[in-house]
Amino acid sequence: MPSTLTFSRRYVQLAFNHTLMEASRILPQLPRDVRIIIEAGTPFIKREGIQGLHYLRRYWSGFLVADLKIMDGAKEEVSFAYHARANGVTALGTAPTETLDQFISSCMRYGLYSMIDMLGVDNPLKKLMRLKQPPNVVIIHKGRDEEANPRIIIRYKDINKIRSKFDTLIGVAGGLQASDVRKVYFNGGNIAILNIVKVSEFYQGLPETLNFNLVLRQILNEIGT
Repeated sequence: MPSTLTFSRRYVQLAFNHTLMEASRILPQLPRDVRIIIEAGTPFIKREGIQGLHYLRRYWSGFLVADLKIMDGAKEEVSFAYHARANGVTALGTAPTETLDQFISSCMRYGLYSMIDMLGVDNPLKKLMRLKQPPNVVIIHKGRDEEANPRIIIRYKDINKIRSKFDTLIGVAGGLQASDVRKVYFNGGNIAILNIVKVSEFYQGLPETLNFNLVLRQILNEIGT
């Protein structure tokens, strides 16, 4: 499947945050569709290591994201994602400007999509304006722990602010469920990011017990191209 993203499509990104066992059970269920992105979440990578990324690549030939949330040492960490055959890699928007500039230039050198996660950034546009060049993807993110506070919402208003200055894809994450996906696109996002969660967890997302083939086909039918 293609390893590039385009503005003409709407994407669903599934984040694996647990174990290889979970991934090996769910990945074979998924439709082979270019609109599905697979993410090796930060907890997954911390648990399984870079080898976990290699494992996901064996099961998924489409777009694969390494959610490293780089904060420093960008050149080396981007190389980790490249050698694990990821297509995209993340850095945190709270990282120093110097780190983010090196992150973006390193991604360009390796042919990877640079994805900046704005978790904890009060003004994403202001942060982007400081960079030498924008990333390929900006992620508007309400953190999983923030789900415990009902007063914290996904800041969809930041999407139009970013769009006014930069031609970049925008992903949205933050306790999204299947019923929330259309709202992402309605508010101008390109990528709806859904966590796969255990039924015992507080976090919102897609429960690991779902029939993922059925659910993903329903979502893809609803969102169209």
